[in-house]
Amino acid sequence: MKTSMLFRNVYLTMFFLFALDQSNGKNALLKALLNLKDGRNDTVEFLLDVAEKMGDLKEFVNAAYTDSYYRGHTALHIAIERRSKYFVELLVRKGADVHAKACGKFFQPHDGPSFYFGELPLSLAACTNQRDVVDFLMDNPYQKVNIMETDSLGNTVLHALVLVADNSTENTNFINSMYDHILTRTTKLHPEILVEDIENKEGLNPLKLAAKTGKIGLFRNMIQREFNDKEIVHLSRKFTEWVYGPVQSSLYDLASVDSYEKNSVMEIIVYGSTIPNRPEMLQTEPLSKLLDDKWDRFAKWMFLINFISYILYLTIFTTVAYHRQEGKVPFPVENTAMGHLYLVGQVISALGAVYFFFKGVPSLMMSFAHSFIQAVLFIIASVLYCCGKKEYLGFMVLCLALSWINLLHFSRGSRHMGIYNVMIQQMILGDVLLFLFVYMVYLFGFSAAVVTLIDDSPNNMTATSLTEEKPDCKNPTFNDFRFTTLELFKFTIGMGDLEFTDQYQYKEVFYVLLISYIVFTYILLLNMLIALMNKTVEKLSEESRNIWKLQRAVTILDLERSLPSFLRRRFRSGVEKKLGWACGEETRWCFSVEEVNWSKWSSDVSIINEDPGNHYVLSSSSIPQARPGRGMQNCVFETRRRRNGN
Repeated sequence: MKTSMLFRNVYLTMFFLFALDQSNGKNALLKALLNLKDGRNDTVEFLLDVAEKMGDLKEFVNAAYTDSYYRGHTALHIAIERRSKYFVELLVRKGADVHAKACGKFFQPHDGPSFYFGELPLSLAACTNQRDVVDFLMDNPYQKVNIMETDSLGNTVLHALVLVADNSTENTNFINSMYDHILTRTTKLHPEILVEDIENKEGLNPLKLAAKTGKIGLFRNMIQREFNDKEIVHLSRKFTEWVYGPVQSSLYDLASVDSYEKNSVMEIIVYGSTIPNRPEMLQTEPLSKLLDDKWDRFAKWMFLINFISYILYLTIFTTVAYHRQEGKVPFPVENTAMGHLYLVGQVISALGAVYFFFKGVPSLMMSFAHSFIQAVLFIIASVLYCCGKKEYLGFMVLCLALSWINLLHFSRGSRHMGIYNVMIQQMILGDVLLFLFVYMVYLFGFSAAVVTLIDDSPNNMTATSLTEEKPDCKNPTFNDFRFTTLELFKFTIGMGDLEFTDQYQYKEVFYVLLISYIVFTYILLLNMLIALMNKTVEKLSEESRNIWKLQRAVTILDLERSLPSFLRRRFRSGVEKKLGWACGEETRWCFSVEEVNWSKWSSDVSIINEDPGNHYVLSSSSIPQARPGRGMQNCVFETRRRRNGN
């Protein structure tokens, strides 16, 4: 009897431990965890007990999916996903790997059905808002997670939270809460770890990743984070300097934020054309005031110099184009004062075109495409000129017209002109393009119909002509598609003549076509365009202001990039501040922002200065020699120094 029971147990054990689904590697434990009822399934504990008695517990509890879709998905992942803290604790106690990575296609970001959570069990618990499970995984007597562990993309749990955020109110609230909780919990458990400074394989820390992905709710929480607890106050990026009623002055930590550093948050937002919420993110403090400070410090003066330089360039280019010589190109250089001046003007125009072609210089143009097209047109005109082709004139005048249009770039320097220019751009790229597409369909369609209907055979040449026939002069015919298209276009602008020809075969059909065309274009399309443009102006009144600020921000950063390093240090915004914590002092580069908030009275915040408006109590230096360390690491070093008696 005992022998048969032993064989039965051995058989069951072998079956449960090694009966895997050959298609995906799923074993009995994974199946049992997928079928919980009220969060429990006694089969799970039975399977674990059997595996433990057979000595295969570790292999059994860490069995994972093997198919490409769910590869790496373990029992611990399933227990967390099923929100069963009981089985999470049980599996960890039995030896489950807390760093197992679910790296299948379903757990990677792609366009199809997927849920990316950072592959790791801790990241899954955090992204599904299970704070108790997060606390257990971070601090338990069996196996604690390494908070610095990363997934296949180099993302930590904080990166995963950023990627899961979707800017909805409910999601943003729990992501912000979980992010701050993990950050503070890590500091208390591992004060030497600066988890928020860890960068993924793209070189992005969580703050930069939030900026690049447009997670404005989480981004605002991260950049304006302020803790009053003395143990974690060093984790703050915002420090209240003084408060008086609704007015307060705050110091913002500029580490990873200011464009003074490479790959900064500001650069990511300003130059990230695919980032959603870009204009709104730039309105978040301290970015908004920081850009204003850069504009006042150096950008507006450089912008003015560029404006004057571009005006001089346009004046020279226009003068050279206007005073072109007569005769065969290329024109010979006259050995006179005017001839030498003309040559100098040509050289300056050519050098300017080459400069725009290779440099782009976004600060002098509305966009790189415009500067590139302008330069290409000039280069083509120059080549044709040197080859003795008169066609150079067509490219030159197009370049000249585009050069003057690009002067509108400098409207960015004025708020009112800048907003007005943005509205014009939005209407051209939106309403006008749609109108032109529909209008061209009507124009070509009705032109083709009229050309087909026209009969200008010699037997039907009874049309009245606006001009007298002259010898060797060929009158235009309405069988010419281009000429008919031009005549129909005149109706669109109110200059058409209903009796512009009588060379048609069916009078009734001709007038039906003509009147229908007038109704569709002159009456319907034009009035619809006016209505759409009016609606666009109303819709973009506030949005245009943000877009203008974004365009100005691009200009500011372009100008800053053109500065040599010593001038960038000279014009750097902010000051170096020594901030005192419970465990020592820390130096940070901060930017002061005065804010007014009538809805929130800050009466219980930790303040640095007791006297309102006193910005000069704290020590500061104008130019930093090196970027100081941040966070709890400085406090740890200070504590060690004191212990060593140094």
